[in-house]
Amino acid sequence: MDPYAADRMVTGQATAQSFPTTRLRRLRQHPTLREMVRDVRLSPRQLILPLFVRPGTRVRQPIASMPSQAQLSPDELAVEVREAARLGLGGVILFGIPEHKDSQGSDAYDDDGIVPRAIRAAKSAAGDLLIITDVCFCEYTDHGHCGIVNRDTGRPDVDNDATLELLARQAVSHARAGADMVAPSGMMDGMVAAIRRGLDSEGFSHLPIMSYAAKYASAFYAPFREAAESAPQFGDRRSYQMDPAADAEQAVREVELDLAEGADIIMVKPALAYLDIIRRVRDRFPGVPLAAYNVSGEFSMVKAAAERGWIDERAIVLESLTSIARAGASIILTYWAKDVTRWLRTT
Repeated sequence: MDPYAADRMVTGQATAQSFPTTRLRRLRQHPTLREMVRDVRLSPRQLILPLFVRPGTRVRQPIASMPSQAQLSPDELAVEVREAARLGLGGVILFGIPEHKDSQGSDAYDDDGIVPRAIRAAKSAAGDLLIITDVCFCEYTDHGHCGIVNRDTGRPDVDNDATLELLARQAVSHARAGADMVAPSGMMDGMVAAIRRGLDSEGFSHLPIMSYAAKYASAFYAPFREAAESAPQFGDRRSYQMDPAADAEQAVREVELDLAEGADIIMVKPALAYLDIIRRVRDRFPGVPLAAYNVSGEFSMVKAAAERGWIDERAIVLESLTSIARAGASIILTYWAKDVTRWLRTT
């Protein structure tokens, strides 16, 4: 007698039958049936396209380490935004590259900075498309770190608390320009609360925050640092981004804190190497919208292998994004957003 049969009946589980009574291949025999019983489905509306914007006009500067991606001037950004809207994407997220950088990243909170200009151009091009903005300082500072650096401690590091006020100012400048959502990515303690207070005090209590709640100090970001011109000029970001080898419960704590501070959507970054974290966060916070970032290194590796004919890019990408959704992400930030939308129409 099966010693676990009674337990399965108590928990509502059917007693498993073995071959030949059970043949799981029966549900795989017909293409329509395979599609009918799928639980995970990708949709253009769950995809967010990252875009890099820089000053100028008619600028479309290719990013060497990210084939098919480019830094765009606001007028060229408008072209991409119109296409994203036409394809039915969920939205875009903007990363700014200023003309001038300084120690405090002042362009980041200038109402006429590169991102506010890009927001206005995007809204003029496609007013109904969701426009999200990255809120951080690494692209704007001359040292490449994600906030004000304190050099008086013997080990230069980002001054967490001094940076919070500037993050709030940056978010407010984006809100004034018309952003639909802000996404703080610097992993500063208290950043969500500071931004929420700043937005609420300026009349933007309706504006949601998508927090990079569990962002790891990952080697997969290397191509992004070229794209955003944001490589640190000294040290690294391991004192504020999460250690890849940390216990997974640290990610849960980060998420709990951000939710308590007012985050509306939470994010895990990177995606593919952290599917276990996505799953754990989904299981622990089942009612909270969860995003995952399919980052630049994940993108570039596939592109490089596909260019050499080693893999089928379309098949690999659709399988990878499906795995991210299966792990629990309902929103996926990916550089393939446009391609995936076209591929889904012909799959």
